Amino acid sequence: MKRAPISAPDYRIATVEKAIAAIELLSDPICENHNLVYIAEKLGLSRQKTFRILSTLIELGIADKDDTRGTYSLGLQAFEFARKMLRPAAVINNAHPIIEELARKHKEDVYLTVLQDKDVLFLDMADCEQEVKSLPLIGKRYPFFNTAAGKVIAAMGVSLDHVASLLGKGCRNNPAISLEVLDQELAQIRSDGVAVDENLLGEGVVSISVPFKDYAGKVVGAITLLGPAFRLLADRIENEIIPSLLEEADLLSLKFGYAKY
Repeated sequence: MKRAPISAPDYRIATVEKAIAAIELLSDPICENHNLVYIAEKLGLSRQKTFRILSTLIELGIADKDDTRGTYSLGLQAFEFARKMLRPAAVINNAHPIIEELARKHKEDVYLTVLQDKDVLFLDMADCEQEVKSLPLIGKRYPFFNTAAGKVIAAMGVSLDHVASLLGKGCRNNPAISLEVLDQELAQIRSDGVAVDENLLGEGVVSISVPFKDYAGKVVGAITLLGPAFRLLADRIENEIIPSLLEEADLLSLKFGYAKY
């Protein structure tokens, strides 16, 4: 007499599955309507159950809520998890020793930054031992036109004809943003090969960014050095920081198979 096969026990927890599905939904850059109604519909749950899941994710720092718009997005902790999972990836493995060396050499914080959708993501960091420095930016996202990193990636890796599409409709209609002025700034950055800004990431914060490329000459991301304006004076930036960043960016590009000559 044959016995019926013993099925494997089902240890799945439905709430955990739905929480992971919610995180995947929030990470989708195509969707811009992450409100409670939309998320509940996509998860196939009631609004009450969806609200409890989202509230838990917010408490854990995995999700954020814009109370004004009533929309949800990924939180800082989600990017911190992503950073830890991505560390074995080639881009971070190759870049981290270089940004560590730059942080040690110049005694300033140095970041690995990449363009994600229309934003700049601060993906990895080499910390300095200075007492006065900016708050850590790991996992932070900023519109590309609000950072030196975003501008240098856009200038070196995106045709100026596509700046308007990068900005998006909302930004194009913003009177504070002049496409003509931004085009001119990106053209200058493209000529110089480096972007420098002050106060965009905080009052008195200076950032200097240079791009690095892959074997096909495509911009992968940028090395970005941050520090207070009283330490990053114009002469030091011009004669010490920029040449050093450009040299290390060339070395990093070489690791990805790109050679200028």
